[in-house]
Amino acid sequence: MGKAIDVTPEKKPAMIEPKKNSQGIGSLFLKNLKKDKLALFGAILLVCFIMIGIFSDSIAPHEPRLRHYNEEGQIRRLEPPSAAHWLGTTDVGRDIYSQVILGTRTALTVGILAALLVTFVGATVGIIAGYFGGIVDAILMRIVDFFYAIPFIPFVIVLAAVLKPSMWNVILAVSMLSWRTVARLVRSQVLSIAKRPFIKAAKVTGAGHTRIMFKYILPNVIPLILLEMAFMVNFAIMAEASIAFLGFGDPNKASWGQILHINFLTGNSRNAWWWTAPPGIAIVLLLVSIFFVARALEEIVDPRLRRR
Repeated sequence: MGKAIDVTPEKKPAMIEPKKNSQGIGSLFLKNLKKDKLALFGAILLVCFIMIGIFSDSIAPHEPRLRHYNEEGQIRRLEPPSAAHWLGTTDVGRDIYSQVILGTRTALTVGILAALLVTFVGATVGIIAGYFGGIVDAILMRIVDFFYAIPFIPFVIVLAAVLKPSMWNVILAVSMLSWRTVARLVRSQVLSIAKRPFIKAAKVTGAGHTRIMFKYILPNVIPLILLEMAFMVNFAIMAEASIAFLGFGDPNKASWGQILHINFLTGNSRNAWWWTAPPGIAIVLLLVSIFFVARALEEIVDPRLRRR
């Protein structure tokens, strides 16, 4: 008798799913906030800034360009803080408190929008370069090297000369030159992830490149992307303040850098401390709050920090 022939259909290799954390990113972040008092302080402070930015039109008591006069009809020039003007007035009688409050919205708008654009472009380029490798990786990394060769401040000055100064041009300038760092960091992470067994199993089962990149690779680099986004918000806020301080900001938008620019331009940086200190303190507090929040995100990216 002949041997029986096994006609059982051949089984496809089982998909090996990536190992997921027992806790989600959100729960880990909240846990880190409770554990890290500085991160919790930063989160509370950041929420306060966001609320001020959202409701700045209602909180600011005066228009930022409105000139104020005393009972004698004279402009309230360089008046120190008082009940009528909590942070004093400028050399032309404008309310500094209103300008600082409205500048919060400008800083947050530039920071958040620029960071979103930077992380989207940088993460996309990094995932594609790290996943495909070879000639694709080489071409994309040479493009990144090209953008690294462009100095930021001169580029912004040229952009402001070609285009009119505006908040959107600042966002464009920050986005065009900041995605390169995110791309390099995400690429280095993807190079490691792309060699793991669950990626090879996904290829064997016929999953397309797009599916593999955005369903299996992207979730593993999201913590790194969120951390870099936090740092990019900081960078964008500093960049906007620096550009406005140099006189290339949006003249129609109240911003902290513009307040300092006019203060130094008129030569009142030493004799009117109430004009210099508030925008400077606001910049420092906002940047510190974002940095402290990034501490909680950093522990998600690097699990070794959780054992401290």
